[in-house]
Amino acid sequence: MTEQDKKPGLAPASTAAATTGKAEAAPVAATSAAATSPTGSPAAAATSPVESPTAAATSPTGSPAAAATSPATGSPLGEPTANPQDAIIDAEDDEDYPDDIDSALGDGQSTYTTSLASSVFNYPVEFGRRYHAYQHGRYTRPNDEQEMDRLLIIHNMVTLATGELFLAPIDMEKPQRVLDIGTGNGVWAVEVADNYPNAFVLGNDLSANMPNFVPPNVKFEVDDVESDWVYEEKFTFIFSRYMAASILDWPLLIQRTYENLEPGGWAEFQDFDIHYYSEDDTLKSNDPLAIWIKSMGDAAAAIGRDPQPGYKLKGWFENQGFTNIFHRKYKLPIGTWPKDPKLKQTGLHNFMQINQGLEGLSMRLYINVMKWTHEQATVMLAEVRRRLHNPNIHAMMDYHVVYGQKPLN
Repeated sequence: MTEQDKKPGLAPASTAAATTGKAEAAPVAATSAAATSPTGSPAAAATSPVESPTAAATSPTGSPAAAATSPATGSPLGEPTANPQDAIIDAEDDEDYPDDIDSALGDGQSTYTTSLASSVFNYPVEFGRRYHAYQHGRYTRPNDEQEMDRLLIIHNMVTLATGELFLAPIDMEKPQRVLDIGTGNGVWAVEVADNYPNAFVLGNDLSANMPNFVPPNVKFEVDDVESDWVYEEKFTFIFSRYMAASILDWPLLIQRTYENLEPGGWAEFQDFDIHYYSEDDTLKSNDPLAIWIKSMGDAAAAIGRDPQPGYKLKGWFENQGFTNIFHRKYKLPIGTWPKDPKLKQTGLHNFMQINQGLEGLSMRLYINVMKWTHEQATVMLAEVRRRLHNPNIHAMMDYHVVYGQKPLN
C-alpha cells in the first residue's frame, strides 16, 4: 500500500473485497435486542456533488480514486471558508443520448454476503425480495444480494462525490476505535480497516450482509441502533450514513452517539434529503418521478421515519453539545446529463442505484403503508422507470455531511 493510499479519509483505489493479502474470515456476532447498538443502513435514494472534480471518474463498480485533501492534515474545523454548494450544475449542450441509458452501464457489481445458521438469518421473502429477519418489519427495504449491490453503487457514488471515505479530521496513524452505524454490506468498514491498520472497526447492521473475508481489524455485529447501546469501551470515531427514512428518533440516535464517544472523539453523519428537484425546471411537480419520490417520503414519514434528515443534522449536533462542527452539502445529479465529467459519473452511479432499487425502495411502503395493490404499484413504477431514463429531466438530490467533536471536558 502506498503512502497516498494511507491518507486519512482517502478512498482506496481497490474495492473492499481486495484486502491486500491480510484477509481472514469475517467475525459476525448476533446480539440480542437487549444487548444492542447500531442498525441497518437505509437504502436511500441519492443526491449530487457541487465542487469541481479533483479526481478521475471511476466505473460504477470500482471505488473512486480521489485527490482530495486528507482530513487529518487539511480539513478545517467548523464551516469551510469556501464551498460553492449553490453553484448551478450545467447540463450537456448536445444531448445526443442513447434512448436507453442502460447501454452506458457496466456489468453488475461485486457482492458482499455471509450466511450464518440462526433464526436471526431466517429471512422472510415478500414481493419477490428478501428482507431482514431481526426486528422484522422495522426496516422497509430489502437485504438481498440485489440490495447489497445497490449499496455498493451508493458507496462508490458518495466517495466519488466527496472524494473521501470520511471528512472528519481523524489522525488515523494513531490507534482508533471506530464504530460504523448501519454498516450494510460492510464496504466502508472494510475499506477503512484496510487503509488504516492501526484502527479497530466495528460495523453493525440488522442483517449479516458483510464480506466473507476482511482485514483482521474488523468485526461485525447483527444489532439494532434503535435499541439501547451497551458497549464496554467508548469509541474515538462514530460514523453513519444512508439512514434517511429509517430512524424513529434522530436526536436520541445522536445522543447515544455522543455518549459512546471518548472525550475529544469525533462523529460524522452523512445523509440524504429524499426530495428530487431540478435547477432548470425540467422536473415538474406533476412528473411521475417527482410524484414517486414525494410519495416515498410521505409514506416513510407516516410510519415515523424521517425522510429528510440531511439538512437537520447540523442542528442536532449543535443541540447535543458537539463542538468544531462542519457541514457541507453536495448536489448529486440523477443521470448523465451534467457537462462536468465527475458530476456525469456521479449521476450515472445515482441513476443506476435508483433504477436498480425502485421495487425494493417502494413495495413495502406502497402496499403495506399506503395500501396500494401490487398491480397499482407495478404500473406506477413502470412509469417512474420510463421517466428516470429521460435524459432531458435534470433531476438531483442533496446529500449532507456533518461532523463534530465531543468536548474534552
